[in-house]
Amino acid sequence: MMNAFKLALSGAVIAMTIAGGTMAASAEQAIPSRVRGTITAVSPDSLEVHTRDGKDVQVALTKETSVAAIELTTLDAIKPDSYIGTAAAPQPDGSLKALEVHIFPASMRGAGEGTRPWDLTPNSTMTNGAVGSIVGSDGRTLTVKYQNGEKKVFVPADVPIVSIVPADRTLLKAGVKAVLLATKNADGSLVARSVSVGTNGAAPPM
Repeated sequence: MMNAFKLALSGAVIAMTIAGGTMAASAEQAIPSRVRGTITAVSPDSLEVHTRDGKDVQVALTKETSVAAIELTTLDAIKPDSYIGTAAAPQPDGSLKALEVHIFPASMRGAGEGTRPWDLTPNSTMTNGAVGSIVGSDGRTLTVKYQNGEKKVFVPADVPIVSIVPADRTLLKAGVKAVLLATKNADGSLVARSVSVGTNGAAPPM
């Protein structure tokens, strides 16, 4: 359960070495993708989601599917050594401009550490690491350190900052905004590894 939870919320990329046609197809089906949208229906073993690109999809739930609450917070909640993730837009000088920032619970420290491409917007990245310092006259520039590197991240005043909180399936309701990490079966059906649910009407921003 915890391994699935870490995978879902950290944005870690699964790297797979594949050889052979049948094996390649099977492995590709196992690579998870994100489903972003609004839950429209809930049953004990599935969710229906209206995605942000206008599609209606059904996603199966299993006993291993984890759930997390995504709660809005403020920049003040980020302290030196906080473990965070940020989807961001690369800048010409090599720094990042945050599109969102999420604060991991202590139990997930180290999850998805590093920087990688992301699919929030074209050319966006995801960087997970520990905050080394908070600098700038307005305190909105963070250094995010990870193994073998670090990034300087500017956090604009209008970007969402959220905390990730482990939760249960009572949060899965019609009308709730969510991000699911799902894998595709050979028949094209989707299975959720995790569901991250916005609270108080907020959408998970990652």
